[in-house]
Amino acid sequence: MDRDRTERNPGHDRAVVSRMRLARPASVVAVLLLVGACSGGGPAEPDGATSAPGSSAVTTSDAGAEVGAGDRLAALPVRDGPRRETTHGVPHVQLDAEPVPEVDAELRRRAFALPGVENRESRISLPGARSLWLADDVELARPEVLQAGREFAHIHPNGSLHVWLPVERAIEVAETKWGELHPWVGRDDFWDGLVLVYTPETLDEVDITMELIVDAYNHVTGAELDPAAFE
Repeated sequence: MDRDRTERNPGHDRAVVSRMRLARPASVVAVLLLVGACSGGGPAEPDGATSAPGSSAVTTSDAGAEVGAGDRLAALPVRDGPRRETTHGVPHVQLDAEPVPEVDAELRRRAFALPGVENRESRISLPGARSLWLADDVELARPEVLQAGREFAHIHPNGSLHVWLPVERAIEVAETKWGELHPWVGRDDFWDGLVLVYTPETLDEVDITMELIVDAYNHVTGAELDPAAFE
């Protein structure tokens, strides 16, 4: 396990982002679930989640580019302050998180209020992480991206979280300083879209974090939930 406390080099992220934009095929499906990369293991085996023909909610334009929920998302503001200090390797964690109890409680209250989301122990993260687990009766637009049961994201004990977003949204998160790309992004298409979202420190920051959680939820379920409905 790499616990290097040297601050992440933003130039590395910019280089990876450039490679992602130039090299990734237009048909890449952005995965929405943390798969071992948080805890150091390899990708988990699918747990009964198989793709059904015609189940994807993504449509394509004449040019073959994806058109999905990620294309309708509101632009993120630039986060105030410096980037947070994190590890460079796996486990990929925020080192300088100072969660505010009432802010952390509000994040969890709102995240687990999403329809059909259960609060479970994460199967793929560090001890103490809580899984955002989709109940069995929640229909999935992209069941093929759920690699560990029905967990589509998880919140770490310090309030930071890992989530897999549409690739362009993940890049935007990194560029606006709300989080950073996972160290394995760029090694192959599978990891593109994986981000660590920094611990929110104010209720305003919880609003942004919830936008990203809802983006992930909508992407995997095909829903069109409005984050403002979960305040």
